[in-house]
Amino acid sequence: MTDVDPRLVAAMREQLSRRPDSAERVGWKYGSGLDEQIGGDHVVGHLTSATVLADGDTYRGGGAKLQADVEVAVEVGDDLTSSRYGVALEICDVALDGTIEDVVIDNDFHRAVAFGRFADALPDGCEGSLAVNGERRAGGLASEDLVERLGGVDRVLRAVGEQLRPGDRVITGLIVNTRVASGDEVEATLDSVGSVALRIA
Repeated sequence: MTDVDPRLVAAMREQLSRRPDSAERVGWKYGSGLDEQIGGDHVVGHLTSATVLADGDTYRGGGAKLQADVEVAVEVGDDLTSSRYGVALEICDVALDGTIEDVVIDNDFHRAVAFGRFADALPDGCEGSLAVNGERRAGGLASEDLVERLGGVDRVLRAVGEQLRPGDRVITGLIVNTRVASGDEVEATLDSVGSVALRIA
């Protein structure tokens, strides 16, 4: 039994049923926005090799309303808590006009993600920032509640017969974001940790 809202459970099951069969599991994304909740639980999306890009790659997936997010990526350790930390650059298409259940089914706006290098620790007061075409667009402090966010991801996953596993990478919610368009070069930086960049086709 679970007390996760049945609407979230049903939407998550539909989302997971749409994962490409040929793609390898990479991990999960945590929807940190105030509007990314159902019944008090934050929504969760899946990450697979189908949408992971390398640092410096070009995103070619299109989208009507693209935005880039800088996030802290956590690598899950053997004890199912965070073991390493890195910077993640997620590309989202926020054009979907529907219910929050529709957002969950559509994998919480996710279109692509690239990871920078991982480090053993995340400095206190770590700032994430985004630059587009060499110009800083946004910056803000990383969240300090990563343990709670990982727990929230695992709680939702267990409600649908999944769970966190060692080696999973979890992007833990946006620090800041900015709109991007075709031709843009976007770079996400996490101070004292690293940076990662993508080009938008």
